[in-house]
Amino acid sequence: MRVLCSITGSTSHARAALPLVRALGEAGHEVLVITAPNLTRVFDGEAARVNGVYTDIAQKGMRLLLEGKLPLPAEFSRFAHDLWASLGCGPQINEVYELLLPIARDFRPDVVLRDGYEFAGLLTAEALDIPHISAPSGSGQFLDPELLLPMLNDRRREAGLPPSDDPVSVYQHGRFDCMPVTYGFARPSAPEAVAYRQPRTVTRGETLPTWLAGLPADRPLVLASMGTGLPDAITHFLDQARQISTAIPAYDPAEPLNTVVQALSTLNCSAVVSSLGMPVDTSLAADNVLVVDHFPQQLLLERAALFLTHGGYNSIRESVRAGVPMAVRPMFADQKYNAERAEELGLGSHVSERGPEAMAQTCGRLLDDPAVKAEADRAREDMLALPGIEVAVAHMERLAS
Repeated sequence: MRVLCSITGSTSHARAALPLVRALGEAGHEVLVITAPNLTRVFDGEAARVNGVYTDIAQKGMRLLLEGKLPLPAEFSRFAHDLWASLGCGPQINEVYELLLPIARDFRPDVVLRDGYEFAGLLTAEALDIPHISAPSGSGQFLDPELLLPMLNDRRREAGLPPSDDPVSVYQHGRFDCMPVTYGFARPSAPEAVAYRQPRTVTRGETLPTWLAGLPADRPLVLASMGTGLPDAITHFLDQARQISTAIPAYDPAEPLNTVVQALSTLNCSAVVSSLGMPVDTSLAADNVLVVDHFPQQLLLERAALFLTHGGYNSIRESVRAGVPMAVRPMFADQKYNAERAEELGLGSHVSERGPEAMAQTCGRLLDDPAVKAEADRAREDMLALPGIEVAVAHMERLAS
């Protein structure tokens, strides 16, 4: 079986598809990954060909927005949804489709595995009349298939493809996920996913850091990570976009992490904060807070009592797999949606107020709430009861045949 894997977006999108690419390669299937140049390193060492030819779709979409070629959403309540849909499924994907289609024709795939926020792969599959299926994706699940359909049909017409009247055509051949159905984060109209148990770790050879042994063992461990943040270029575009619409919030890359450090410094816990290279004022950290560039998140979560997160879908799933309650402080895209869903499911709380005091209160309450911990444990048990990733490989084999 030949599988074309199409990935745009950030490192988190590539890491969500990585276990599937790895499993396909280990099963002896031929995999071609088409992605952005900065994401090719995610697939180092895997049994797959990788071609880093994509450009940043969101940046191109933001440029069209600033040039007045994409409409700003009229309803504030749908602003984030419609803006994110425009950035991912606007006319800028035509360029990616024209790049991807000849590569696909030369490769002759049997099935397309696409990042859930990558729609050029969907158009390519329809042009070749082969099935497509999406990898686990917070950005993809955040978008309502029915609201996305008119925009997707515009792209079909521009590509010379017939429009669809199926309100969930984006999932015509299904979708993959790592969450049990009772703890799903997809829109209600999305079909039930082919669910598999996510691996314990994604990075090969990952081990616990040596500094872990130096943390006090008599206090709960709180992990904090705000993800990779907005790239500098997107931050620049948002600054320009605010000249068009005040509905676009200001973004200070230093504020979230500084707030985290201040909040955790007031709690009776051992806290580890991952900066991921973003600016943070370490002078704000009390003795109980350790700031590091990076930590092996999936492994450390197995020891944690609480996870303070931005609400990216990879982090949400990893927290559920470890049975760790979440305090979710969202910043953009699907993260607010994920925060509200996590709270609705009883897996944690949405930190909706800004500032260290509100964050500290939320974290302190969750550390003392046995009901949230019990719900997180139930979700973990349901997730661990899912079949292994080989069911996803088998599903793609059936699609290909």
